[in-house]
Formats: sequence, structure tokens, C-alpha cells
Amino acid sequence: MNLPLKIARRYLFAKKSTNAINIITGISVFGLTIGTAALIIVLSVFNGFEDLILGLVSNFNPEVKVTAKAGKVFEADSTKIAQIENLLGVDKVAQTLEEVAFFEYKGAQDFGILKGVSDNFNEVTGIDTMIREGEFRLKDEERNLAVLGVGMRNKLSTAVEDYLTPVTIYMAKRNTKKSVSINNAFRTKYAYPAGTFSVQAEFDQQYIFSSLELARDLMNYDNELSSLEISLKSNQSVGQVIPQIQAILGEEFLVEDRYQQDAEFLKLMNIEKWLGFAIVGLTLILVAFNLIGSLWMIVMEKKKDIAILKSMGATDNTVRNIFLNEGLLLSVLGLIIGTVLALTLYVLQKAYGIVPLDAGLVVQSYPISLRWTDLIAVAILVIFVGMLATLPVAWKAKSIPAMIQEE
Repeated sequence: MNLPLKIARRYLFAKKSTNAINIITGISVFGLTIGTAALIIVLSVFNGFEDLILGLVSNFNPEVKVTAKAGKVFEADSTKIAQIENLLGVDKVAQTLEEVAFFEYKGAQDFGILKGVSDNFNEVTGIDTMIREGEFRLKDEERNLAVLGVGMRNKLSTAVEDYLTPVTIYMAKRNTKKSVSINNAFRTKYAYPAGTFSVQAEFDQQYIFSSLELARDLMNYDNELSSLEISLKSNQSVGQVIPQIQAILGEEFLVEDRYQQDAEFLKLMNIEKWLGFAIVGLTLILVAFNLIGSLWMIVMEKKKDIAILKSMGATDNTVRNIFLNEGLLLSVLGLIIGTVLALTLYVLQKAYGIVPLDAGLVVQSYPISLRWTDLIAVAILVIFVGMLATLPVAWKAKSIPAMIQEE
């Protein structure tokens, strides 16, 4: 066995002459343990919220979405859409058209986004699984229906399946001249509330779904679209299908997978996650002071041992390595115990939800998700901080002379 490591292990577990050394060493290991566990739990909670929100958003966002690179709408080319539908990996293609509109219901008024969708929209996305009241229906014989986000439902105080009072939808006319009266500046349509959905506050507070025909009517469009929303057949790779769709449509279109559609949100979540990691990581620096004190007291206690080792031929580097290994062992011990503690809490939270959330939310307890990359990042940080704290002590230890004058 490596001699410095063997001596370091003996120093770590051997009984100390002064009980204070044992206490300080225990505090150092305890601090590393709590720091390690806190880092793993913080990262796991952020992962849990990210997975939860992505799971919810995936019911709103399609697997692949096509939009124009320039402008808000584009002409629907039936030939190209048919080519996309005939691709081997494509299951269904839905057409959508959305624009900001003004809504009114029994005197309550608010702005939102009207999203007109084709009949197969709920087959392309999982929006029908997010229905909270009523059902996802956009047509009822001759009447237009609407499905509202719960936020819009609350703002307008709508009653689902109120067959007597429709939601009035106002849309500004395109190319309206300034001289036109305000009374003639808007197109107006009516839609009866058929259901409500809940995905995420960002969507729930803004969106109302209608039929594609109603949206086109309001916006005075013939066959324009805001996007094509595409679902893929099972076991099909998004990375293989997207280039095929791009080749059909050309470079003037943007073809994005589910994660690219929410790239900004994911970046923000990632920044918040690693900011939390950095803040908790800073506490390990405070722990490092305890580690320095603990190691320094061990050095003071072992001065005679160091002198004897040097007189027997041990080099300065050998002495330095003994205490570098001592710091490494303390760090690894704290890391192992902290990881075991974090994994125990993770299993308990996953299985029993020991830390609950407020009632009425999508989940009953804090979501949590463990990733091996996070464990590696935590291990690197704990070992790095431990070794950083050990360096000045090890450097000082190697300067102890081979002969010590008795006091």
C-alpha cells in the first residue's frame, strides 16, 4: 500500500491525545456531509421541477413544430403538407393559426391569444389529457365552441357549457386606416365555452382554443397558418425526421423539436439550477476553515512523528503527501456519508412525499429527480474544496524539521 496513504488512514482513525481534535474533526466531516447532501438534494429538486414542467408542456407543444423564419404567418402549401404527411416517421400534421385578441363574457373583458387549430390537433398534442372541465370540442353543429385556459376562464368568469352566453371575440382588422371609426376597426365572432385546460400558468393565463375556420374568419385569412404541429410515429427519431421536413420546406422555415421550442425556458431553468448549486457550494468554503483547523491540530499533535519519519529518511514530499491524503480521506468520508444521506431522503421523498406542496397544485409534494451527472459534479466540488483546504496545512507540515527541541 502507498505509505503516505497508510499513515494518513492511521492518523484519521487513531485515538487523539486531545479530545478537542476529535470534536473538530467530527465537525469537519459533519459539515462536508451536510454540504454534500444539500447539493445533491438542491440539484434533484430543480431536476424534478424541470421534468414536471416539461412533462406538462409536452402536452401543449408538439414533437415537431414548423414556423416561418420571417413574419407571423405563411401560406399553407397543400402539396408540401401532403409530402410531410407521407414521410415514413410522421404520424399526423395539425394546422394552427394564432393571434392576440380581445375577449368579453358577461361584462368581464381581457386580452389573450386565440389559437385556431385543425380538427386533429388533440391527436398531435396531448391537450385533451389536460382538460379540467368539460371537453375539448371546437364545433357543435352550427355553433363555434372554445376551450379556455383556466387562467382565462377565471379572468372572464366563464361558465363551461353555458349554451346561452357566448364569449365575444374581437380581432383588429388588418390594414385598417386611421380614419376608420373605432366601431368598425374590429371583426367580431362568438364562441361558447366547452371546456377548460390547465398546462402551465404561462399558457393557462393567455390561451383560448377555437376552430381553425373561426380564427381565419376573424383574421380575414384564406389559407394562412402560424405553424404546422407534427406528431411522429412511435420509435421514430426526431433527429432523423426534422432534416427530411426541412428539406421539403426549405430554409425559410424553422423546424424545431419539443426542447428547441422551449429553449429559452430550459436555459433559464438550467441557470437557476446551477446558481442554487453555486450558493450551496459556497457554504463548503466555510466548512473548509473547520477542515484546516482540524488538520492543523493533527499536524501539531504529530510533530514528533513527523520528525522521526524525516530522521528515518522520509522526504518533505512524503510528509506533504501524508496530510494531503489525510484531507482527501476526510473529504471522501464526508462525501460518502452525505451521498448516502441524500439518497435516503431522495427515496423517502419519491416514495412517500415527506415534503408536501400546497394543496391545489399539480403535484402533492416536491418533485425530485436524480441524475448521475449531478452526483459527479458534487463529488468533484467536495473533493476540490477539501483538497484546497488541505494544501496550506500539508505545505506547512513538510517544513517541520527532523530534529525537534524538547520544551
